Amino acid sequence: MSNLEHRIDQGTGREPADIVLKGGRFFDLVTGELVASDIAICGDTVVGTGGAYVGVEEIDITGRIVVPGFIDTHLHIESSLVTPHEFDRCVLPYGVTTVICDPHEIANVLGAEGIQFFLDSAEQTIMDIRVQLSSCVPATHLETAGADLPIESLLPFRDHPKVIGLAEFMNFPGVIHKDPICMAKLEAFQGGHIDGHAPLLRGLDLNGYLSAGIRTEHECTTADEAMEKIRKGMHILVREGSVSKDLHALLPIITERLSPFLALCTDDRNPLDIAEEGHLDYMIRTAIAHGVEPLAIYRAASISAARAFGLRDRGLVAPGWRADLVVVDSLENCKAEIVFAGGRRVTSKLFATRQPVAPVGLDSVKARIVKSADFGVPVTQGETPVMGVLPGKIITEYRRYRLPSSGNQTTVDLENDIIKVAVIERHGKNGNHANGFVQGFGLKKGAIASTVGHDSHNICVVGVSEDDMAIAANRLGDIKGGFVVVEDGKVTGEIPLPVAGLMSLEPYESVRDTLHELRKAAYALGTTLQEPFLQVAFLPLPVIPHLKISDKGMVDVDKFCLIG
Repeated sequence: MSNLEHRIDQGTGREPADIVLKGGRFFDLVTGELVASDIAICGDTVVGTGGAYVGVEEIDITGRIVVPGFIDTHLHIESSLVTPHEFDRCVLPYGVTTVICDPHEIANVLGAEGIQFFLDSAEQTIMDIRVQLSSCVPATHLETAGADLPIESLLPFRDHPKVIGLAEFMNFPGVIHKDPICMAKLEAFQGGHIDGHAPLLRGLDLNGYLSAGIRTEHECTTADEAMEKIRKGMHILVREGSVSKDLHALLPIITERLSPFLALCTDDRNPLDIAEEGHLDYMIRTAIAHGVEPLAIYRAASISAARAFGLRDRGLVAPGWRADLVVVDSLENCKAEIVFAGGRRVTSKLFATRQPVAPVGLDSVKARIVKSADFGVPVTQGETPVMGVLPGKIITEYRRYRLPSSGNQTTVDLENDIIKVAVIERHGKNGNHANGFVQGFGLKKGAIASTVGHDSHNICVVGVSEDDMAIAANRLGDIKGGFVVVEDGKVTGEIPLPVAGLMSLEPYESVRDTLHELRKAAYALGTTLQEPFLQVAFLPLPVIPHLKISDKGMVDVDKFCLIG
């Protein structure tokens, strides 16, 4: 008898179901009702609701509620600092049964090899990992990346069963001004899914961007911006990560009326925050606590997300739908007590059935040795450009200050919270080094360095002391990538991330615990930022103060704060 025939027979009750959840209720995301019912599962599929069933295995969930598995619609697994296998083990118990990832970070270091690593991993994980093909490698001509992925390098992956489409198209000026490289990628994915990335883009420029067939967007930071994009046909992915925290600003749009056009995402979230707060479950209970109707936020977490990305088999607790199910204590608390992924109950034994995937990029940190003198910034006339950190956001402000000097060198200004920042090329291509100033870290001493440096992932280091900056940067080479904290000439905290300089080889629990100690070492330097390491990682992103795009489709170079 075929699997299809078994599903029919178990659904009709002619034979016992493989698994039956008994005594609970499920949340009907069509009507908004809590329905008392058995839930029958055959293989990877729900086959029965609204009746009484007998199961080979029966699980009592009296007093509990069943909701569809959660879908994270945009994230970079690399930002969790663990491999896809460990991410699977870390996040799936929170009820996240599907993730749609963009391996943009590892692709900018290793190119096609990094994408293949993610696809190989996705075929082994219990969680359903779907991959969007990284569209912007390199991400900018203003920084040296480790790889180049033209359309010819992406096409071999297009028909892979785990691939959904083209990942976030960050080069929106290139789209608007019809850059040939951008056009080749967009043409190749017409008719498929193309993910968006267009912070603050509005008006006619937004219209041009959307006319390229781009349908989803995770960069909205205000309700007004989100509403314009919804009205113009975009599906808004409400983001709450470790650095970019947009949930509270977007709460006004999370309504029952708009929920079909919303989804949830984390973008970048580390294991320490997951352990302390949760994942998408955190977004759900936070939204409800602030007055959002449960129906609206649970729809955004599942059925609306599935429909936005063409995943037609999941998102409801209903016969014929994929058995991605989360048994929660209540809609308000959203605490996952039992999780099913494709009909399999999530347990440690289930994770043990996965086959390992060999790590890649273990020798990707090829930066030259630097000295304290390399971090000098010569005195210039007038004001000096300064990057302004905005807590809770990855965008930065372009500021200018008259900074103090010593001899012929511009120095830090601790009174105004202005310290040094540098980016050091680490892919072994040209040894470039650029210096500048940043405001908003709160550092009073020492230095913090990282090989996680969006989007090209060179070494980024911030600090008060040039000596400490040099020690921190050089130490990254010794540990093959990661985060380092230096105080008064001594390394006071570090975490090795040898997989492409982005991910650890350790279990997520070890990464979580090490991050806790690393955070304490950073706080000892005086930083006031909740996530100083990811904030360092995002500093290399371009500073675009007013989104003025030239007729060549590029932002004016003098708007960037790094010098050199």
